[in-house]
Formats: sequence, structure tokens, C-alpha cells
Amino acid sequence: MLKRFAIGLGTLVAIALVIQTVSAQSPPVPPAPAHDHGAATPGAQAAPRDQPVMSHERMHAEHMARMHTVEPALPGQDAFGAIAEVVRLLDADPKTDWSKVNLERLRQHLIDMHEVVLRSAVTQSPVPAGLVMEVRGAGRTAEAIRSMVIPHVVELNRMPQWSANTETMPGGVKLTVTAKDAADAKTIARIRGLGFIGLLTEGAHHGPHHLAIARGEAIAGHTH
Repeated sequence: MLKRFAIGLGTLVAIALVIQTVSAQSPPVPPAPAHDHGAATPGAQAAPRDQPVMSHERMHAEHMARMHTVEPALPGQDAFGAIAEVVRLLDADPKTDWSKVNLERLRQHLIDMHEVVLRSAVTQSPVPAGLVMEVRGAGRTAEAIRSMVIPHVVELNRMPQWSANTETMPGGVKLTVTAKDAADAKTIARIRGLGFIGLLTEGAHHGPHHLAIARGEAIAGHTH
């Protein structure tokens, strides 16, 4: 009886030793991979282990960023921008008569503006109730001064508080602007503070004027 028990016990010990040895020699089973939105679909080539898989959220964010990329708004040159603006207005107006449109005329006017604003020489002197300005230049600049300043007197005289007149002189124009009321110190100070270039902007007519030039409409007092 004791002999049979000893044999059985020895057999159990031997089996336990064999199981322990086999378990130690077997490699561990890797855990199952976690779910990934970027995982390849069946039949598709898997991404290399050393390259991260782009998530759906990141792809969407990059796509939206490309769609909302801000483009430059400035044309890079002011005269070009002024002409481009007029072209957009002409395109948007179904009544535009393209047989009369003359953008070259507008370009020449903008050249005159450039010459007068940036190349003319201006001498300003106070006179009773206002200011006298001698505006001179050479060549194209002198022509531009006469072309712009003489017609602009019409706009200045529409102002209820002052009066203006011009005289031609060699190389340009003499412009005089005075307050209608010689006792109106505020208006006199404003005239002198504006000076030549400020007075040239008065009237807020330049935008409509440019559009009229481009449409080929006749403008009194203008040579082009």
C-alpha cells in the first residue's frame, strides 16, 4: 500500500517538473493591439512601425487649414489697385458699355496724380484770410499740375466757406484759397493747415471721378 502511494507521488512530481520546463522555454504571447482609427483596412499595406499613422482628426484639421489660408489683399502698387477696383465695379455693373470704357485714360490720370503729389515743388505763403500756393514742376510734372489743379478749383469753390482761383505761371500754377468771411479765424486756420495737398483732397470726388474717366464720360476742364 505504501509502495503504491510512493510510486504515484513520484509520478505526479515528475509531471509537474516537465510542465514547468516547457512553460519556461515557450515565448510570451504578445497582447492584442488596441483599436486605432488610422489602422489599415483589410488588404491594404500596413504603415511601417517607425512611421506614425495620421489620425482622422489631424487630417481634417490640416485640410481645413489649407482651405482657410489667407491671401494677400494689397495689390502691391497703388495705381494698379485703383484700376483693379474700377474694373471690378465695371464688371459688376450690367449697364457698363464696354465700347466706351477707356482704362488707359484712367491710367494717364493716375500718372498725373503721382506727378503732382510726389514730384511737384510747392511754395506756400499766408495771405489775408487764407493761403497762396505756387506749384511748379518740369516736363510731365508741369503738365500734370495744370491738368489737375485748374479743374480742382471748381470743387473748392463748391465749399460754402471759402473761395479759390488759379493763375498759370511758368512751370505750373498759382492757387489761392481764402475764407469768404475774413473774420472766420477757424476757417482761415483750416485752409492754412490743409495746405496744397490737403486742399487737393477736398470734395471727396476722386472715386466717382475715376469711375467716370474709365467709363469714357466727358469731364469738363480735364484734358484726358
